[in-house]
This record gives sequence, C-alpha cells and structure tokens, in this order.
Amino acid sequence: KRILFVCMDNAGRSQMAEGLLNDFGGGRFEVRSAGIKPAAALNPDAVAVMQEIGIDMSHNKIKSVSLFRASVFDFGVCVCDASSEQCPMPAGGKRILRWSFREPSGLSGTPEQKMTAYRDLRDAISAKISSDLLPLLR
Repeated sequence: KRILFVCMDNAGRSQMAEGLLNDFGGGRFEVRSAGIKPAAALNPDAVAVMQEIGIDMSHNKIKSVSLFRASVFDFGVCVCDASSEQCPMPAGGKRILRWSFREPSGLSGTPEQKMTAYRDLRDAISAKISSDLLPLLR
C-alpha cells in the first residue's frame, strides 16, 4: 500500500505522520509526505518529540506535492485544515482522508508548553493513524 501525507509546509505534521506510519508498519507500506508550500527546514520541535519515541526525522527532506503529481497512492491523507481545503492529491489517488490537526508552531508560551503541544500533536496523529488508517490498510 502507498500512502501520502500532506500538510501546508511538510515541516511537522505530515513528516510526523510519515514517521509514525513507517514505525507502525515495519516496512509493509510505502509512506511519503509532502507540503503544498514547502518550508525551508524541518520544525526542530517536531523532530525532538519524535526522537523521544525513537523515531529519527532529523535527516528527512522537505518535499513538495508537485514531486508526486504523476504518482499513484492508495491513500492520500491531509493532516491540516488548510491542506484539506487545497489538498492537491495526485490524480491517481484512490482515497483521500481529511484530518484536522492544529500546527503548534505559532503558539505562545514557554518552551516547555510548546513541547507539550508537540507531544500532544504527535500522540493525536498516532491515535488517528491507529484508529482510522491502519484498519484500512489490512
């Protein structure tokens, strides 16, 4: 099965989802992530909270959805409201799922409060993958 996760910048949410599904799947799936307007770099807080659970995203590359225009995916998963509205899934996508996860990078607060928001995001994405996507991939 081929899965593409999409968010606006491919710096946090979609990268986290890619890492989580790769971890859950143990190599059984071809998982990619991309952004509508790719960022310059990965979000360091997203990288840090994934490292806490043993998933290393530090060497991941930011990718644009344009790289996958000719690709066929079994599932396209939009992981934020903005990408859901504009979700330019490749034409060969068989099924699109739309999930809404808020990006914590713009939150004010202490560094620990921001890290807590990223941990909550990671855990919410993990739960959504477990409950909504993994059953479809069996």
